[in-house]
This record gives sequence, structure tokens and C-alpha cells, in this order.
Amino acid sequence: MAVLPPHCCSPLFTALMLLLFLPSPASPHSFFIFGDSLVDAGNNDYLVTLSKANAPPYGVDFSFSGGKPTGRFTNGRTIADVMGEALGQDTFAPPYLAPNSSAEVTSSGVNYASGSSGIFDETGSFYIGRVPLGQQISYFEKTRAQILETMGEKAAGEFLEKAMFTVAAGSNDILEFLSPSVPFFGGQKPDPAVFQDALVSKLAFYLKRLNELGARKFVVADIGPLGCIPYVRALEFIPAGECSAAANKLCEGYNKKLKRMIGRLNQELGPGSVTVYTNTHDIVMEIIQQHRQYGFENALDPCCGGSFPPFLCIGIANASSTLCDDRSKYVFWDAFHPTEAVNFIVAGRLVDGDAADASPVNVRALFQDNHK
Repeated sequence: MAVLPPHCCSPLFTALMLLLFLPSPASPHSFFIFGDSLVDAGNNDYLVTLSKANAPPYGVDFSFSGGKPTGRFTNGRTIADVMGEALGQDTFAPPYLAPNSSAEVTSSGVNYASGSSGIFDETGSFYIGRVPLGQQISYFEKTRAQILETMGEKAAGEFLEKAMFTVAAGSNDILEFLSPSVPFFGGQKPDPAVFQDALVSKLAFYLKRLNELGARKFVVADIGPLGCIPYVRALEFIPAGECSAAANKLCEGYNKKLKRMIGRLNQELGPGSVTVYTNTHDIVMEIIQQHRQYGFENALDPCCGGSFPPFLCIGIANASSTLCDDRSKYVFWDAFHPTEAVNFIVAGRLVDGDAADASPVNVRALFQDNHK
């Protein structure tokens, strides 16, 4: 199912990515995906929310829908989509809130991710409807009950041991911390270190809960360089060509604590369970700093919606002033999210990269691990 983004990259880079993306053989592994808009496959389409990607030009390059929006917050595939393809997934995990999503659990898995959600329940309240990480895990509990009923306890346990659990959450929590008010702390900003510790601790709790429910293979994403996204650059009046050093420092501090937590978790949960830390922050920073080597022409401006509030991307498919001509030449799709071209590169590094990209093993090695 793997398809390179149209006009993605230089010939040399395209050849390299094709080598990296030789898919794994077809496998009964399912993919259970949790997180925010970076991996949402359409759950927010079924909510009353201000956080939606259900109208053009979102999905314009998503060939599997004929270029129609699917609720993905980018022009094409998400990182989770591309990773699934690289590992031999025949169909994308459907959004949990979609009708009949349970029918595909044993073949492709389920996507519980929700745009504007966070690790903290209160994150994203401005947008009204969203599914916080804790609620996503509660939804998985219902899915697990269906699997147990269908397969029986022994087969269900073996099925979940092979399944891949991807968690990409925390960006919105940090974005709200960077904003003027922080609703989950009563409007009073705590010390950054206290905030980071609380966020890591909450995420650890949820990962342990998933482990109790049978999950054994985890892929946990760090936080990208939020100081470089168009929204933060506009919020902090960052000069052209620069990123917010303060915002990136907050992300880097969180990522260091997250990586240490994952190291402890791997020791606590024992050899039967493996949690992979993925270093998307450094990969995206490398793409931004060396964007021309990766085939991009614009590293910091959004392709869609403009660089200043209100950052409206939906409904401007025919407005040439706020939609770029060539999506593949931009790092950012809108004020918050990367383009499919960037997702393709990042996913390739996470799946087949070295220890600097994913540790203690890369995602393909985790996928192929049959250790019990």
C-alpha cells in the first residue's frame, strides 16, 4: 500500500526512502493509536468541536480517499499511517468513533486519537469537544472486552502481545502552557519543571494502565520543536527565519524526562514488554535546519492558512493567497501540523533509523520481536 508523496523529494532521497520503506511481510499485527491531531484519523469528525479537519483542503493529497478530507489534520497521511504502511499494514486503523470501526479490530486495529486533546483531561477545553488520553484508554478497554468475547482469553492475550500501541500525546498540553492562561492549573502557571514532571507522571500512569490491559509493544513519541511551528512563532512575535528558543527549551526538557521515564518503565515492566522512545524533535529540527537538502523550499511558513491569526485553512481551497502551490515543498501544512512529505521522512527514520532516532530499538525491530 506504500505510496511516495507526489513530487516529494530529490531522486537520491526518493531512492533512499524506497529502500527504507520495503514493507514487512503481511502480518496479523493490529495497530492501536492514541494521541492528538498529529495522528487523529477522523475521530473529531464525530464530535461537536472547533477542532476539525473535515473540509477541503485537508486531505487533498490523501490518495486513498480521492483527495477528500478524512479528518486527518494534514494534506495526506499522518506519521502513524506511514508507519503502518511500512510495516505491511493493508488498511489504516479506523477512527474509534466511526460507525462499525469494531469490525476491523483484528485486521487493522483502532485509532482513538483526537485533535486538540492532551495528556491532562482539561487540555483543549477551548475547543469544546475532544477525547482526552484517559478517555481514549477507556475506549480501548471497551475494544479489549470485545476482543476477549470474540477470541477468548488465551487467543486475545496473544493477539494483544503482538499488537503495536502508538502514543503521540503532550503537544497540546505544552501549547496551552505556552499560552497566556493554563486552564488545568487554574490559570496559575507552575514552574516549568513542575509542569514537565506532572505531564510525564500522568503519561507513565496511562502507559502502565495499557500494560495492565495486555499491551506489550509501545511506541511513544516525544514532543517536536513546537517553538518552530507557525502558531507559536506568531504568538511570540518571533522574527522571520527563527524559532522560539524558550518554547523549544520547554519541549527539550520534557523530552529528556520522558526518555528517562521510558527507560525506567522498560525495567519495571520486564523483558516481556518493550517501550520505544521516538526522537521526532531532533528529526524535525534537522529537516527545518537542512530543509533544502530534503527537497523543501520553505521551512517555517504554513502551506495553508497563512502565518498570522486566525490561521484558517478550512474552506480556502481556491484561495491562492493562503494555499501554497506545491505542498511537497513546505515543512508545515498549517499553523500546527507538518505536511505529508515531512510525515513520510519522520516515519521512515522511526521505523528503520538508528538509536538516535528510536531507542532501545527502532519501530521495525519492535514490530518483528516475538519475545514473550
